[in-house]
Amino acid sequence: MQEFQVQTPREGFIDITAEVAAAVSASRMKDGICQVFVPHTTAGVTINENADPDVVADMLKALNHMVPELNYQHGEGNSRAHVKSSLLGCSLTIPFADGKLVMGTWQGIYFCEFDGPRRRKYRVQVTGQ
Repeated sequence: MQEFQVQTPREGFIDITAEVAAAVSASRMKDGICQVFVPHTTAGVTINENADPDVVADMLKALNHMVPELNYQHGEGNSRAHVKSSLLGCSLTIPFADGKLVMGTWQGIYFCEFDGPRRRKYRVQVTGQ
């Protein structure tokens, strides 16, 4: 398992595809699966288009629309971040073959920050042969 650090903005999506691909390559395994896990309750991880930056801007806009400012009871004032994190989830499983991630042409892996700026971490576990 490898652990990575990322400095996040207040809120947004950070492309971590290259780091995850490097972890798979460093494992020297040919075929298997790669799990990406985010150990935070106000951040998440997702796969989406990485060719047009407007896509992640639109994703954030849509999440903000789906999770509006309400009179939340959680005392820290970051309940919206908790809800968004739960909607996207904290882990992904991605197959790899011949030592490379098996993803669509336009797909990228994103660390999703909903409560930054923060120094965050995520873990990559590679399993295979």
